[in-house]
Amino acid sequence: MRELERLFPRELVVVGVHSPKFPAEKVQANLRAAAQRLDLHHPVVNDHEHAVWGQYAVRAWPTLMFVDPRGRVFGKHEGEFLLEPVRALVAEAVARADAAGLLDRTPLPLDPLPPGGGTLRFPGKVLADPERDRIFVADSGYHRVLVADRDGVVSMVVGSGEEGFADGPAAEARFRQPQGLALAADGGTLYVADLENHAVRAVTLGDGRVTTIAGTGEQARARPVGAQPARETALSSPWDLALVDGALWVAMAGTHQLWALDLGAATIRPAAGSGGESIHDAPLAEATFAQPCGVTVSDRVLYTADSESSAVRLVDPDGNRVRRLVGQGLFAFGDADGTGDRVRLQHPLGVAAVREGDGTAVYIADAYNNRIKRLDPATRTVVTVAGTGQAGHADGPAAAASYWEPGGLGVAGRRVYVADTNNHAVRVLDLDAGSVSTLGITLPGP
Repeated sequence: MRELERLFPRELVVVGVHSPKFPAEKVQANLRAAAQRLDLHHPVVNDHEHAVWGQYAVRAWPTLMFVDPRGRVFGKHEGEFLLEPVRALVAEAVARADAAGLLDRTPLPLDPLPPGGGTLRFPGKVLADPERDRIFVADSGYHRVLVADRDGVVSMVVGSGEEGFADGPAAEARFRQPQGLALAADGGTLYVADLENHAVRAVTLGDGRVTTIAGTGEQARARPVGAQPARETALSSPWDLALVDGALWVAMAGTHQLWALDLGAATIRPAAGSGGESIHDAPLAEATFAQPCGVTVSDRVLYTADSESSAVRLVDPDGNRVRRLVGQGLFAFGDADGTGDRVRLQHPLGVAAVREGDGTAVYIADAYNNRIKRLDPATRTVVTVAGTGQAGHADGPAAAASYWEPGGLGVAGRRVYVADTNNHAVRVLDLDAGSVSTLGITLPGP
């Protein structure tokens, strides 16, 4: 869509119609933040009761409606689209309108939203490295990754801050909305899911140099069969990463799958999920996911935040199985603690698995519920550990604290670092004290 706007700056008017699925998406402030986060420069209608949706007989997300200067619909497309056919359609429509003397190229009097942000801008994910007393922040809106100590003092900025796709030294490399992070066992290499570049990048932490290790920079339009050369294989919206032995597991949100990147062989393959969008449990190749945006690992078992089905899934590569822990389907969502099928989440984006006692606990960034929750995989029990459920930015006792669409979690001992996306902040949940504070981020001087 951005490319179409660039190609036809005075001929094409884009009007986004936001017809929400989730209750949180109806809220004007949340939509405004999303428009800022996505750097949209066209008008967006909040169609919160699906009135426009109904008038245009829309049936699917996304749908494109093509309207000529007379206000007549002359085309419709449902689902994702390739650029070239739509470019050709718009070019033909422009030529027809010009020939009929109908096209007015006067720019619309638009007042764009301010970009938002402060020291951070819409941070998406955070990773804790307790062994070396440091954290990593995917500062997504500024297209960079920060390396800091546990007190928030930044020692390295990786990325120039300008969006793009370029390898090289830390100050010159470019990302586009980086998200998930994973750390090599020796602590020397940081892996980054470079979301809108559809790539996986590696950062050598000794000198900050960035290298692309998977993806071409273009979005995949087909899914490969079997292992393929990682640098020659197009990816689709890689959102999060987890390292299991020598394989980097990728939450490939765009294809509703988990992929595995063999770091030694430099190959990548779909490892779990057929590519269908649903919540079907099965052996790895036959199971289905729905836009997995978070992945974590404990004892070689993976847990994924299956965002569009408001679910958390268990993925056992050794046992060749995918199992639903909580979540019922694409349109079963809410905010309910409990056990098993009684649990309701609303578009969770992040998960962090840790060993607690004799078992594993999975902390959940329940984004649209503005809460942090804890899942016991053994009993399928979920409890809220922080957040009132109302969007806001308030520190203090965990039950009274507020978040605004938290997207990622990193755990260091009894401290949970939270990428509080719409608050442009990293928050710290102290599990022993039962309190939430905001981490001050201190950037290096000029």
